[in-house]
Amino acid sequence: MQPNIDSKKLFYFATVVELGSMKKAAKELSISQTALTMSMNRLETSLGVKLLTRSPVGVVPTEFGELLCRHARLIKDEMVLAESHMRKAERAGPRVLAVGVLPSLASTIVPHAVRLWQKKRPRALLRVRDEIQVTLLLELQRGTLDFIVGQTEYYDFLDGLKQRVLFRDHLCVLARVNHPLFRKQEIAWSDLAKFPWVLPMIGRRQRTLLERLFAEFDVPMPKQIVECGSVDFTRTLVADSDCLAMLPEHAVITGSYEGKIRALPISHPALSRNIVVVFRERSPPHRIGRELLGHIAAVGQRFSDES
Repeated sequence: MQPNIDSKKLFYFATVVELGSMKKAAKELSISQTALTMSMNRLETSLGVKLLTRSPVGVVPTEFGELLCRHARLIKDEMVLAESHMRKAERAGPRVLAVGVLPSLASTIVPHAVRLWQKKRPRALLRVRDEIQVTLLLELQRGTLDFIVGQTEYYDFLDGLKQRVLFRDHLCVLARVNHPLFRKQEIAWSDLAKFPWVLPMIGRRQRTLLERLFAEFDVPMPKQIVECGSVDFTRTLVADSDCLAMLPEHAVITGSYEGKIRALPISHPALSRNIVVVFRERSPPHRIGRELLGHIAAVGQRFSDES
């Protein structure tokens, strides 16, 4: 006998024996009677013995069939039980959904998406952590987060992670609405360097990007800098002073800062970025996680279109 027996054929075989009819079994299994008969013939051929025989009461197992059926029933029962547990888990969802997000997304897009998601999942427990991406990636690999929403950069420095783009985001240089720079017809990067800035800590992606842009235009970095990782602190200081800052466009179109700060008319291809979901390859987002990601993608796209 061949040691490798197709589990699907065993499942079919157990169903045929239980129902005593090829026709009834085919209907139960949602396959054609011809396909089921061919499957049983192949099973008999692979084992080299007769397993089923026709009788006045229907299809019955032979002596070898009875022996095989004892094991086939166990396998079928386990498969049915496994499917039942999976369906139950799919309906219930995980007890806690742990998500990591960038601070700039935690201030606008993610809260809006969560509010929409909660209408369908009012009893789900969501745990959101906002941090720099490198920290979130390490937490993701350790298994303390289900997935993270961040940028494409740096995700692949760890093994076993996958990413998928959710929406396209745009960074801009922000200033208070009556900032002196808005009176200029054209704004150069050298003009930006004359004012104080609120910047992330050295090494953060947006800080590195800004340093690269100033260097590209042969402009020295601003002399007066406040380093801060808080989006709310940054927006408040920009709204109340001549400080400039780099944040996503959606940071200015919602909440109490709307009408107080706005984007300066200056752009660069490097200011566009993809926002992605990053997850462990062996543990993709569960259904309720996918639902939340759907809302994040939709809200992010809407905000980008409005910016």
